[in-house]
Amino acid sequence: MNATRTRVQRRPVHGVVLLDKPLGLSSNDALQKVKWLLRAEKAGHTGTLDPLASGVLPLCFGAATKFSQLQLEAPKTYIAIARLGQTTTTADAEGEVLRERVVDMAAITPERLAAVQAQFSGDIQQVPPMYSALKKDGKALYEYARAGIEIERPARAVTIHALHLRLTQDESAQPAIEMEVTCSKGTYIRTLAEDVGEALGCGAHLRALRRTDTGGIGLARCVTLQDLIAMPEEERMQHVLPADTLLHAHVPVTLGEQDAGRFLSGLRRRGGWPDASAVAVYGEHPRALLGVGHVTSGELIPDRLLSPLEIQQILEGTPLRTEHGSLETL
Repeated sequence: MNATRTRVQRRPVHGVVLLDKPLGLSSNDALQKVKWLLRAEKAGHTGTLDPLASGVLPLCFGAATKFSQLQLEAPKTYIAIARLGQTTTTADAEGEVLRERVVDMAAITPERLAAVQAQFSGDIQQVPPMYSALKKDGKALYEYARAGIEIERPARAVTIHALHLRLTQDESAQPAIEMEVTCSKGTYIRTLAEDVGEALGCGAHLRALRRTDTGGIGLARCVTLQDLIAMPEEERMQHVLPADTLLHAHVPVTLGEQDAGRFLSGLRRRGGWPDASAVAVYGEHPRALLGVGHVTSGELIPDRLLSPLEIQQILEGTPLRTEHGSLETL
């Protein structure tokens, strides 16, 4: 006899949960678990983090999903451990060993590390790995790889904003490199680990990866899935931050009632604002996020707008943090 499944009653939830994603879960698995815990109607994440990686993963709910693309484009910081002396089919610990080489530790001097660090800093070219979700003729590259087919991949430009390398050991006490890297969208840390290993003359593959920051959002602000599961529902909602958590780099613009209504209808507004490529626009009474836009020649131009229903639901039901850190509901 089939067990009766409990039907979850969904509800509108608008905001962002800053999750410290655990190992072993895909980004979508983590999203669906938190969505279920919050009983949220609509959800989306801000870019994938492999099951073998942990760390910062902002999850968007309701109106906040309109701004998830901003985090996709944001620079990200990782701490990675790359084992030296081995290359694998996938460039990480999941693949089969392709080649083993002796690691001459005496040759990996601070000067050599500094030179390799400089070599892979700034604007560089990367060849995407075969085990990736990039598509060729509508088919993911990893599907070709699993079938034993190698596809030619053109190198792509990425930016390494900051890179620090140091000698260490992996979990099996094998020689390894710790890489702390801040990089642009589209950077493959597996490929960087592989390339650094080749530059050191011994090869390498990725053993561990932790994202510590995305777009200025760090681990210190994140909550673990384990902690969310253990909380009562009311406490979980305290971890749903306002949608403008993702808009900290936007210039705030506040509109009066009439201008706010027109802006929310998609109309441009004129004012004394300086040019800005990204602004977060608020209504004044009550203060509420209306959407994002940009300013050109004193003209405020809408880009992404919340709906009147979303704004009403946020004002009526979303807990907001006060300046003292406690919660209140408008």
